[in-house]
Amino acid sequence: MPTESFDPVLLRTFLAVCDQLSFSRAAEQLSLSQPTVSQHVRRLEEACGRVLVSRDTRHVGLTDNGEAMAGFARTILAANDEAVSYFRGTAMAGRLRFGAADELALGELPRILRDFRQHNPRINLELTVTQSGTLLRRLEANRLDLIFINQEAGSDRGRMVRRDRLAWVGLDNAQLDPTAPVPLITYPAPSFSRTAAIESLTTAGRSWRITCNSREINGVLAATRAGIGICVLAQSRIPPDLRSLSGRFQLPPLPQVEMALVANARSAREPVEALTRAIRHLPLAPLRP
Repeated sequence: MPTESFDPVLLRTFLAVCDQLSFSRAAEQLSLSQPTVSQHVRRLEEACGRVLVSRDTRHVGLTDNGEAMAGFARTILAANDEAVSYFRGTAMAGRLRFGAADELALGELPRILRDFRQHNPRINLELTVTQSGTLLRRLEANRLDLIFINQEAGSDRGRMVRRDRLAWVGLDNAQLDPTAPVPLITYPAPSFSRTAAIESLTTAGRSWRITCNSREINGVLAATRAGIGICVLAQSRIPPDLRSLSGRFQLPPLPQVEMALVANARSAREPVEALTRAIRHLPLAPLRP
């Protein structure tokens, strides 16, 4: 008679055999002996009363029942892992109001936040995505607990996650007349990239005009892709379909930018520090097209 439940240890071994289609490679992956792997699979077959693996001296494969068991095993182990993660998670509870500059929220940050919620299920994470200047004002007004922003390099504010150089960005075939006003696509004020662009052009004696104002990075990118003008992004955040125009068309150099985390001194420290640690190890990826 089939058992009423399946041992997770046996299921993990069985899935290793499924993935490797080899008892010896599965044994190596699990740091077990090959006889132990064979024993685990045999015990699982006895538990379900079906043959799961077909094998001979040269080939290992799954039977129809083995394919079915593989699907069930993945579901069972996923639920088991989720339960373990929940109850091993921190006892932190409460609310964490987090704000992120929108271009920073388009990279790996969503995965970090998803993992944070999974490992801290008792914390109610509230997310605000907007411009850095707006986030700073909300933090100072005690409306946010932690913010992830762009700011001038060398600022003493918060904890630096990464330093990068700003770049002029446009289409690969962009053409700019060095004697004509530079067409700028930017955020409304206050915006660090907007201020950096205008101050650099003014210092260099270049005229400029705003051809598009957008409150969101998607709007900035859309206008840039349409050839309406050029924008300013951190070098590491340039999408694959756009190009850095720095050093071309007599465009002046731009300053460096810091991606930094700034905490509210009035907020609970433990959840703020937990999210800060997660984000400071964040590998920032380029923006996607």
